[in-house]
Amino acid sequence: MNTTTREDVKMESHKNLVNVLQGLLEKNYDAEEGFKKVMIETDHAGLTSFLQLRARERSQFATELTDKIISLNEEPIKSGSFSGTLHRAWISIKTTISGDKNEAILEECINGEKEILAEYDKALENNYFTEDVKNMLLNQRESINKVLNTVKKLEDLI
Repeated sequence: MNTTTREDVKMESHKNLVNVLQGLLEKNYDAEEGFKKVMIETDHAGLTSFLQLRARERSQFATELTDKIISLNEEPIKSGSFSGTLHRAWISIKTTISGDKNEAILEECINGEKEILAEYDKALENNYFTEDVKNMLLNQRESINKVLNTVKKLEDLI
């Protein structure tokens, strides 16, 4: 294998890693904003507190991903996606017309958590990461999975 080919492979691997991290960063921005959005929609104090903690957690995930992207000498994205903005608008409509705002909020949290969990699974399944990146993503994924399970339980209680 000649030097150019090795360098091309290394550059392609770097680009792939950055793209995966940027995609997860965007999803975490969307999740953070989503949790903040539904937090103001609920009138249940315990649910508000839970959602606030989740927003903070996603902000922390975004910070970790941002730091990793910067350490790779790349510029991290600064915001979530257009589809995330549309989803938050849909949540506003759904909670307005729903007979039970809290149930509608929890349903949308479940949908969002399932979506981001699938993104983490896809990233972890299809890529080879350094140990530190893999551990960071596995820890974040585990936290998201715990949140999903908690939200499912809350839906039964509220």
